Amino acid sequence: AGIKYKDRTDMAMIYSEVPCAVAGTFTTNIVKAAPVKWDQHVVYDSKKAQAVIVNAGIANACTGEEGMGYCKATAEKVNKLLQIPTDEVLVASTGVIGMQLPIDRICAGVETMVPQLNGDIESGHNAALAIMTTDTHEKEVAVEIELSGKTVTIGGMCKGSGMIHPNMCTMLGFITTDAAITKELLQKALSDDIKDTFNMISVDGDTSTNDTVLLLANGMAENPVIDDENSPEYAEFKKALNYVNTELSKKIAGDGEGATCLFEVKVIGAESKEQAVTLSKSVVMSTLTKAAIYGHDANWGRILCAMGYSGAQFDPEKVDLYFESKAGKLKIIENGVSTGYSEEVATKILSEDHVTAIADVKMGDCTATAWGCDLT
Repeated sequence: AGIKYKDRTDMAMIYSEVPCAVAGTFTTNIVKAAPVKWDQHVVYDSKKAQAVIVNAGIANACTGEEGMGYCKATAEKVNKLLQIPTDEVLVASTGVIGMQLPIDRICAGVETMVPQLNGDIESGHNAALAIMTTDTHEKEVAVEIELSGKTVTIGGMCKGSGMIHPNMCTMLGFITTDAAITKELLQKALSDDIKDTFNMISVDGDTSTNDTVLLLANGMAENPVIDDENSPEYAEFKKALNYVNTELSKKIAGDGEGATCLFEVKVIGAESKEQAVTLSKSVVMSTLTKAAIYGHDANWGRILCAMGYSGAQFDPEKVDLYFESKAGKLKIIENGVSTGYSEEVATKILSEDHVTAIADVKMGDCTATAWGCDLT
């Protein structure tokens, strides 16, 4: 649509043939972009949603009443072309903060996209390409499961590379499914799962103004409606959703601006989930640890140090630490002391594009995993 980029696509549209149950989670930043406010109204106040319009290049953040008016104008354009109520149209923007959207180009983009709507894999792939900003590649994943004898698909795409931090990031995520599930359980499934996926990634410590994850379920798989959170069908749905969200989260963390590898931190043997989350996030956010990972340097003191200032209580003289990648697994410290490991082997393990640090604090059976990247 020529919003900002001249050499690539920059708008995407998601459309369901029938109205969907909708759920969403949004940035915790007090400064919220106009599309976030618009979508919160749709998710919280509307019973259904049926379309999402996404643009890259301009974030429509810090744009006042004019920016909110552009959200409405976008929804009205969709209403005119597809007869979807304006309060069932979601919008999302990503890009530069403070600039006003060229609404004429946005509306022209919607007109161009409507005739191109298609349910094939290529169209989904093209949509994932169109929502990128500084991402180096598209991010998409899908999974099929069986619910009550019906085949159900859950698929998603996201974008995010910079301004990425726990509690959501300059990331947009869109997940769709043909499962039949109540709006209440859809929201519960998403809100619960976000804590272990998108809220466990960090690239640069900045929480954005535009963070949005939307989940739409249109029920066209015709499985019996999932309305009991204690049912095996709900458990299976949650498991599949977690897979999609985890894979998308890892794709964002590993594609941090300037990054060369995905850095994963697992804390095991914790006495509580909260302790494990605090420790893993502290390590994955440590600037010095991120730099050591880039240098393929097994500088475990930086990891233990980051755990020590996290605010979580543990005994450093009981900690075991491992590095792991496709090149192998190596115990670096045992009970807080170096194992006398081979630096050459450690460097080989740390030279892969996906490196994991595993810290066992030997206090219980709780675990948490955080994802980040190296610092180049």
